[in-house]
Amino acid sequence: MTNAVKTTLLLGLLTGLIIAIGQYLGGSQGMVIAFAFAAVMNFSAYWYSDKMVLAMYRAQPVDETQAPELYRLVQDLAMRSHLPMPRVYLIPTDTPNAFATGRNPQHAAVAVTEGILRILRPEELQAVLAHELAHVKNRDTLISTIAATMAGAIMMLANMMRWSAIFGGMQNDRDRDGGVIGLLAMTIIAPLAATLIQLAISRSREFEADATGAQMVHNPLALASALEKLETANERTPMPAQPQTAHLFIVNPLSGKSFSRLFSTHPPLEERIRRLRSMTTF
Repeated sequence: MTNAVKTTLLLGLLTGLIIAIGQYLGGSQGMVIAFAFAAVMNFSAYWYSDKMVLAMYRAQPVDETQAPELYRLVQDLAMRSHLPMPRVYLIPTDTPNAFATGRNPQHAAVAVTEGILRILRPEELQAVLAHELAHVKNRDTLISTIAATMAGAIMMLANMMRWSAIFGGMQNDRDRDGGVIGLLAMTIIAPLAATLIQLAISRSREFEADATGAQMVHNPLALASALEKLETANERTPMPAQPQTAHLFIVNPLSGKSFSRLFSTHPPLEERIRRLRSMTTF
């Protein structure tokens, strides 16, 4: 199964969870309300998510005079990929990492930390930037935002149900006749499933961006080498990142040793490197 098909199916599962919760809350009317709720969240995320995440990490815009090597690398890769020149940002932290954001290629931004400029060789930095532009080219930034927003909507709806049950708002015949099981499924299992689906989407898109970025620079080994360096640095000194935005970064900015791979925002590093090393030289 291709990553594109897998992503479509997983987004469909998230939509199905919203429908199920809405219908459980209030039948057809509840389903409509749930969809409207998710739509409002998606609208906000679509237009403002890039600004919010850049502000969250105090990213500062840079131009060719402020960061000439970084800017020229991004510019060259954008031209090669027939993409509009994205905005370039620098994040004031020593932990090396990078991410891309923006609702489409015309409104994209690439952000790197100060630390990544210090530890990577030029060809490794180029490969990392190619990976991030691959996310832009493949429109992963929009997919990830939609997935995260839908998962967030499911969790908020589940919380509403939980509090409604606690204060007696769902005491009807259905609740008395076994509705407790359904309530548990909706308030516990549904949010867990939504999180797992969101993470699965994120992991699928990382594999795709690795492959596209490696082809872009004709050097999969440079990206493999960069990933090894970044993973080691982030395990030693985790970046003070927010869990809900961890999936944006090229490597998990949180301490990877303490989480099960099932709950990881990124696929196993060993598998990413194995796939890169197995690619032929372009």
